[in-house]
Amino acid sequence: MSNAGFSSQNGAGGQTYANGPTQSPFPGLYNAAPPVSYYQSSPMPPTMPVRPQMGGPLPPPLQPGQTPVPSQNSAPPPVSSTNNYYPNAQNPPLSSWNYGPRPPMGMATPPPGNHVTSSPSPVPTPPSKGFGAPPPGPNASVSPGPPLPPSSLSSWAQPQPGSVPPPPMNAMSPQAYQPGRPPYGPPPTAAPPPAMRPTPPPTGLQGTATPPPPMAPQNEAGQSGVVASNTSAFTDVENMDWDDDPSGMRQAHTPSNSQVPNNFESGDRTFTDPPSSQPGPAGRPIGHAYPSLPPGYQNMAPPSNMPPTHLAPPYSSGPAAYQQPAVGPAQLSPSLAGLSLQSQTPDALRVINLLQERNLLPPTAIQPPTPCLPQDLQKVNCSPDVFRSTLTSIPQTQALLNKAKLPLGLLLHPFKDLSQLPVVTSSTIVRCRSCRTYINPFVNFLDQRRWKCNLCYRVNDVPEEFMYNPVSRSYGEPHKRPEVQNATIEFIAPSEYMLRPPQPAAYLFVLDVSHNAVQTGYIDVVCQSLLDNLNALPGDTRTKIGFITFDTTIHFYNLQEGLSQPQMLIVSDIEDVFLPTPDSLLVNLNECKELVQDLLKSLPQMFSKTMETHSALGPALQAAFKLLSPTGGRMSVFQSQLPTLGVGALKSREDPNQRASAKDIQHLSPATDFYKKLALDCSGQQVAVDLFMLSSQYCDLASLGCISRYSAGSVYYYPSYHNQHNPAQTERFQRDLKRYLTRKIGFEAVMRIRCTKGLSIHTFHGNFFVRSTDLLSLPNVNPDAGFAVQMSIEENLVDMQVVSFQAALLYTSSKGERRIRVHTMCLPVVNSLSDIFAGADVQAITGLLASMAVDRSVTASLSDARDAMTNAVIDSLASYRTAVLTIQQPGLLSPSCLRLFPLYILALLKQKAFRTGTSTRLDDRVFAMCQLKYQPLAYLMLMIHPALYRVDDLTDDGALNINDRTIPQPCVLQLSVEKLSREGAFLMDAGTVVYLWVGRNCNPQFLTQVLGVANYAAIPQTMTQLPELDTAESTRTRAFVCWLREQRPFYPTLHVIKDESQLKANFMQNMVEDRTESALSYYEFLLHVQQQISK
Repeated sequence: MSNAGFSSQNGAGGQTYANGPTQSPFPGLYNAAPPVSYYQSSPMPPTMPVRPQMGGPLPPPLQPGQTPVPSQNSAPPPVSSTNNYYPNAQNPPLSSWNYGPRPPMGMATPPPGNHVTSSPSPVPTPPSKGFGAPPPGPNASVSPGPPLPPSSLSSWAQPQPGSVPPPPMNAMSPQAYQPGRPPYGPPPTAAPPPAMRPTPPPTGLQGTATPPPPMAPQNEAGQSGVVASNTSAFTDVENMDWDDDPSGMRQAHTPSNSQVPNNFESGDRTFTDPPSSQPGPAGRPIGHAYPSLPPGYQNMAPPSNMPPTHLAPPYSSGPAAYQQPAVGPAQLSPSLAGLSLQSQTPDALRVINLLQERNLLPPTAIQPPTPCLPQDLQKVNCSPDVFRSTLTSIPQTQALLNKAKLPLGLLLHPFKDLSQLPVVTSSTIVRCRSCRTYINPFVNFLDQRRWKCNLCYRVNDVPEEFMYNPVSRSYGEPHKRPEVQNATIEFIAPSEYMLRPPQPAAYLFVLDVSHNAVQTGYIDVVCQSLLDNLNALPGDTRTKIGFITFDTTIHFYNLQEGLSQPQMLIVSDIEDVFLPTPDSLLVNLNECKELVQDLLKSLPQMFSKTMETHSALGPALQAAFKLLSPTGGRMSVFQSQLPTLGVGALKSREDPNQRASAKDIQHLSPATDFYKKLALDCSGQQVAVDLFMLSSQYCDLASLGCISRYSAGSVYYYPSYHNQHNPAQTERFQRDLKRYLTRKIGFEAVMRIRCTKGLSIHTFHGNFFVRSTDLLSLPNVNPDAGFAVQMSIEENLVDMQVVSFQAALLYTSSKGERRIRVHTMCLPVVNSLSDIFAGADVQAITGLLASMAVDRSVTASLSDARDAMTNAVIDSLASYRTAVLTIQQPGLLSPSCLRLFPLYILALLKQKAFRTGTSTRLDDRVFAMCQLKYQPLAYLMLMIHPALYRVDDLTDDGALNINDRTIPQPCVLQLSVEKLSREGAFLMDAGTVVYLWVGRNCNPQFLTQVLGVANYAAIPQTMTQLPELDTAESTRTRAFVCWLREQRPFYPTLHVIKDESQLKANFMQNMVEDRTESALSYYEFLLHVQQQISK
């Protein structure tokens, strides 16, 4: 077992980016110089040795009783040892596994294929084959302790008849699990484990401010030489804390006599309090007639150097809905985890032998783990749908994190559509004077007038206005304010946060009207969708709209009020683009709506007979940038082919003959930096570019996608789009357009992520521009965008029991309001590896590794990325085996919380972005990589590991009742052909597409009452909708499909397929547990992982 590979979690090194995967203070990706702590002075340790590359073709499927024979190009079988469960180490059991599951009906057994990774080759020493990590800081060390108690093995699989019975196992000692406590030895047989003495929290003079952290390094824009001018309404970031107080007025800690009332909105309720100049009830003068300490505070000990051991529960007389935690996070005792003390091993640490337990998928959706926090803190913690950590228990030191071999990072969905969002209008937004953290549920109120920040521990004063609670309409209870009772909250920023009026909603549509584009028929769909949704575009009376079309020339449209019809203005000089009439091309929608409607009705016919085959996309983008620059806004670009004229012209780089046979995929990086540079210019002027690609041929998405990636836009991809020939794509395009045009949008946004002192963020993933070390520039923000960040531990967290993370998103709403949405998450700090593993979130880990692997594919190679993902599984399970398990048992052992980790990584290896040996179009691969970086985790997991259901026997047992609809809940099946049956019908939800596979001998009742056909042969070859039939079976099936579609903002197309369908190959490629010609089966992958661990 090599100690290289995924050395911990955080990768840094490689090429510097001006945005995207990395940011300047820690340049690069995974293998080069890792981030250096601000407090680190010692040189970095030497590079770890490198694990040899895995490679070679796959061995042929083993037959029962056959011994695997090592070959030169295949990995040797697991070495025979006393650790093997079966007496004959080279003859693994058949159990309930299949080496090569039976092939699909009517197909022959596939021939043996290549190995999961590339063929062997000499490996250079410096770069690790995993995702690199920063070295531990000078204080990052783990004190040795007694060994962990043995963890009991949950269950052995029942042997097959005739197989050798398992050897007897020794009885396991019970283990008491206490997150947060150091490891201890096996407890005495007749007595509980010894009690741990609490460690006091950090001490210091109360009321003194913690000095601010050191200055951040030079921002990335400065390093890359790109100067992005900012036309937003707010002052510069570095000087004025852009997302927080752009005006530079630190009013959060300055009492104000402003007459702006405090409002609290929740649902349909609006609470308005008296003006801040009269904070108390009528007739009560400010500062008098209320007790110096409310009842909840009167029993508190005065501030001292040592925190009190026991505090009376404060605010006991308040409403139950808004209870401040009894003890603030900064004063929680180390026995925090004792609140959830269990008498035996928690289920998350239940030991599972992956080689013997076949059915690991839960029957329903996988829920994220719950942090081990006191109930009062957990009750107000941020929803994992919005803010999620790969580890719900944070290690005390970087060295402990490195030892666990698990990645530490955050996954965010900051602008997600929420059914309930508290909105506060206040003249004062309370924030820490030192680190600018927004007040949140995890701060600690020392008394009625002072609160301690949960990120930097500075003691702050409570402003006078904050003493009034608009919810209860009472005075003197700041702990009951909505800001302190909700981990997700939105502020309507006061006028002090602006230097000029917020920008209006501005929408510019740039359409390709070349011959290829017109032939697809997409222009009709775009114009009709705009006509249908023109009144639903987010905005107000200031909303602006404009149109540009292009082929070999650029066409502008004068929509000035007073004209009888739109005027087309043609600019043929694409080398020096200019705006013919700058004031009448982007017009007020309300004032010129009739002209806009006339243009949309006539546009499809205007170019119906064009013979222009070239595309001047680059000059058209330059013209659109000039048009939107004065206001900022959203640019929607529709392109159908490779740009061939003017700046940004591209040539085809794809060799179709190399799609399947290439060892490494070329041309994943852009061919030109034109689109990236233009995107950075757009970002500086608060312009985001969304790209819609509708092409049947290669269009170099790797280059064109940069225009959206670096301007915080989105990429939509519709391969082989045609209105008549591909109705499923047309339906998806229509649905996506409606969502795109009508969804909520935020303009001129920035987002900053803060974390408790000692933690640091060094790498970002998503579509944005990194403006400074922790500030993301988002000219547009939409509710369908996700982000991820990688983190490291710069200082030991020994004196902390919990840490907090806060994401603040400042944006201008389409109605012209400046708003700040704040999400705060609190997690416990632990000091043992078992606690770290117990809090691992396997889906979040998979999502973060996918983003890291995309970056590795672009900067290094696809084979490097594949090896690194495989090594992530090997290293983490090896660490668990050697450092957590005290009794070495045979098999491939995993804690229950990571039981799906190998399966998810294998699914990633077979996903379009990373698969090899299978013909995959280059644009398809690049788009899959874009999705892995951009999609929120909830939608991403279905694209990685689809969900398979049997739907020909749906019943109402266990069904959900939503809005008077009964939604059946069939069990999730494993993605293996062995789960299919010719007598059934199976639905596969793959995120962006849904397949309904119908077996040849399917129940005739299902065919007639759900599909509306007489027999199997009558099923159409291209069936994309379920007919609405008046039968119970039809109602159940359609309700289930609709419910699945409602789980995501985009519209997945439905394909009904049978054995003869062309799409059956796509359906079968998602059977990730089966062996293919070029990839291992799940069982073979597990054997490979076990063999690597046993080295």
